[in-house]
Amino acid sequence: MRRAEQTRRENPVHVKKRVDYRRRRDFIIELGKALHKFGTPAFRLEAHLYNVTRSLGLDGYFMATPTLITIVLWEPDRRNKRNYHIRVKPGDLDLGSLAVADQLVDDVISGECSMTEALQKIEEIYIRSSSYSTLTTMLSFGVTSGAFAMLVGVSMADVIISSVIGLVVFGILHLVERTDNYGEALEPLAAAVAALIASAFSHFVSGVNVPLVVLSGIIVFIPGLSITMALKDLAARQLMSGTARLMDSLMCLCKLYFGSVLGSSLVGLLWAARPIADTAVIPGWSPLIAVPLLSLSLVAVFKNRLRDIPWAVLAAIVAYAGSLFGAAYLGDSIGPFVGALAVGVYSNIFSRVTNSPSMLVLLHGTVLLVPGSKAYIGLNQIADSGAFTNLPEVGGQAFMIFMSILAGLTFSNVIVPSRKTL
Repeated sequence: MRRAEQTRRENPVHVKKRVDYRRRRDFIIELGKALHKFGTPAFRLEAHLYNVTRSLGLDGYFMATPTLITIVLWEPDRRNKRNYHIRVKPGDLDLGSLAVADQLVDDVISGECSMTEALQKIEEIYIRSSSYSTLTTMLSFGVTSGAFAMLVGVSMADVIISSVIGLVVFGILHLVERTDNYGEALEPLAAAVAALIASAFSHFVSGVNVPLVVLSGIIVFIPGLSITMALKDLAARQLMSGTARLMDSLMCLCKLYFGSVLGSSLVGLLWAARPIADTAVIPGWSPLIAVPLLSLSLVAVFKNRLRDIPWAVLAAIVAYAGSLFGAAYLGDSIGPFVGALAVGVYSNIFSRVTNSPSMLVLLHGTVLLVPGSKAYIGLNQIADSGAFTNLPEVGGQAFMIFMSILAGLTFSNVIVPSRKTL
């Protein structure tokens, strides 16, 4: 009763300010949760939340990690600071929802959308389902694996087998997503099944390159992109987030490799492995088809908006062409620097022209630089040789590729700064 009487006696202006603060606070918190769920890197997430907070008339500090978001908010004319700690799960890429959330922020800042409407819309975005059907996503997994197999220069038999494995891998992913207890076993299970299928095909089809077929079949799980984003976090002094992402990516790579070795060993109990025979490789012009096809298939995996598809495919072409040009003049390890620089400049121009986040197309180009597959192939070469004498050389090459990509993305922001922090 006393509290109710006190509330009625309060100045209506103060009550309105308190309600307005709570709405802005709730919007910032929900926005942070949504952007984290959609796979936004920590350095971009923190910078974006800071800019939005200042635009809404508040001030704050932010810290994001793969499993925790810490938000400190206060009003500029007051000293009281309020702390909020939100426990979250590591996010998955959803570039379509990311674009919708970014547009909502623009509408709120411009006054086209009230804070009450924004809170309802951000909740709808948070729980929205993918724009792509299960069948479309399944086909995209198969096309992604087949297109990557074309890029590594193997035979058409390997391309077909890789596509089949990609379809099976999606089936495993779809089944695991329906359960809550087997998520940690997804990567080794998918790799083991991929190795079983590839080894079985190699017994009946001559010339199958089992290691590269397995790699192509599970390419969606290869953490090349996540390793690159982890290093980008570290370069931006986001030490906690970068370290956590890096260790998670390396653990994912090890689980994939163990699963492939386990699958190959199980097949070895049934029959001996056949040597790789000399077969006709796919034509040299196949990358002209494989590069846009790979980027187009990743649209469903990354859940892009339909309007961003042409830009995303062009980003992949720019990255791949730049990487080839750089490798021709600077070597295989430094070549990705040119590709990353080109796609970084391109994505920032895209952001300026369309007023959209550069991430919508940047990730398509970064994937084409394929740093994760280099590390996986290096592990496979070490195991095949029976010794770890080549480990420094392979590790050094993979490290240089990652650093080249990171440097290219960093310099691109200096040449053409992005209009958006996302």
